[in-house]
This record gives sequence, C-alpha cells and structure tokens, in this order.
Amino acid sequence: MARQGRGQDGLARFGEPGVLVLLSLCDGPKHGYAITEDIREQTGITLGPGTLYGSLTKLAGRGLINPVDSEDRRRPYEITAAGRAALQAQIASWSRIVETGKARLQWG
Repeated sequence: MARQGRGQDGLARFGEPGVLVLLSLCDGPKHGYAITEDIREQTGITLGPGTLYGSLTKLAGRGLINPVDSEDRRRPYEITAAGRAALQAQIASWSRIVETGKARLQWG
C-alpha cells in the first residue's frame, strides 16, 4: 500500500491530506483511526499518524472541523459548514483538472 507522498511515477501526490480528511468526515464524525481507515479504503492512500494529526490540528484551527465530545478516550471530529464549503470548492477545482486532463489525453 502506497503511503502519502511521491508516487512511483515521480509526481507529487494528488490527494491533499486535509481534503481527504474532510471527505472522510462528510458521512459523519470519526476519530483518527477511523478517518485513516476510511481514507485507505476509499482511496488507497494511507496517511501516517503525523500527517493525519497535523491535518486535524490545521483543519480545526481554520474552523473546518470541530472536535466532538466523547466518553471514549478517542476524540472524534466532525466537519463544519465552512469545511463542507471548502471541500466543495476543492472538488470543483479538481473536477476541472480531471476533465482537462481527460480531454488533452483523449481519454474517456
């Protein structure tokens, strides 16, 4: 399983960790391990703990996610309205990139 970073083709990663975390949280609150597993299952990308928790800290600091109270020792997070808006903007931008790439490669 490939870790986040440069791929075998030498190109930088396409999936920004923060965007992947926001995407994971769209279907409900999750704690760190559940976020990591969801991202891995959905994208094949495995975020290391430093990358994940660094992203969580940055996203929370920007008001894109919030920690959720929990009785468990694990701290779940949920996406905010601002986080959904930011994710929508990123997806729209990536969609344009993908469509341009397909057209230029004469693919699909």
